[in-house]
Amino acid sequence: HDGIGLRPAEGLLDEAEYATLLATMKRHGGRISMRTRPDGSESPYEINISLFDALKGTVNGEDPWQVERFICSQTIMMSLEGIPAFYIHSLLATHNYSEGVNLTGHNRTINRYRWDYGQLQQVLADPDSPHGRVLKELSRLIKIRRRQTAFHPNATQYTLHPLNKSLFAFWRQSLARDQSIFSVHNLSDQGQELHLSDLNLVSPDAWYDLISDRGVEDPEAVLPLQPYQSVWITNKVDSAYDDTVPPLL
Repeated sequence: HDGIGLRPAEGLLDEAEYATLLATMKRHGGRISMRTRPDGSESPYEINISLFDALKGTVNGEDPWQVERFICSQTIMMSLEGIPAFYIHSLLATHNYSEGVNLTGHNRTINRYRWDYGQLQQVLADPDSPHGRVLKELSRLIKIRRRQTAFHPNATQYTLHPLNKSLFAFWRQSLARDQSIFSVHNLSDQGQELHLSDLNLVSPDAWYDLISDRGVEDPEAVLPLQPYQSVWITNKVDSAYDDTVPPLL
């Protein structure tokens, strides 16, 4: 909720990539907070921006895929080892609060909008609003996720290397080794193909995509993925379902 820290990017992004990142975030309405080095010079410290608006486009500009790109980013977070955490303004797809920055003079205010409850209820009730779409889909994914033993915080995780470089993929396996989930994400604004043979679906069990609620009939098939689409391909459905636990949202 404070900002996107830039220190971890030092040494990972080259100078051109770093400059492109900052320029893109500024175009998306973000602010750059600086830190003073020991020699008195300044360098970027963090990007202050709503995460939803940070993903409103790519380095090529804004596009129609903001909601899909944002949901993809949150699905990746939900899939990774550990315990996912959601900032309230991510769940609500809140835009930049630039007026607040002008009022307070603090860059971090951009991500601290205070919703009027009546206004919030109205936008969430609109199925076409980005706020309603994001909350509905993230709530659905959270409910699916909490039923899977392969998403235990300490469950095994291995990064995969599919031949299609537009795809980010990793494998999770439950502590009891009875459930596997292949978490695959299209990180591009173009349709892509996932060759299931890259995943090596060798289990004798039937495979199933938890997100689309569809079975995988042929483990050697080529699966088309829409821009920013994610799949959770598993051999065991609802492995930890407990209907006595109330839903998170």
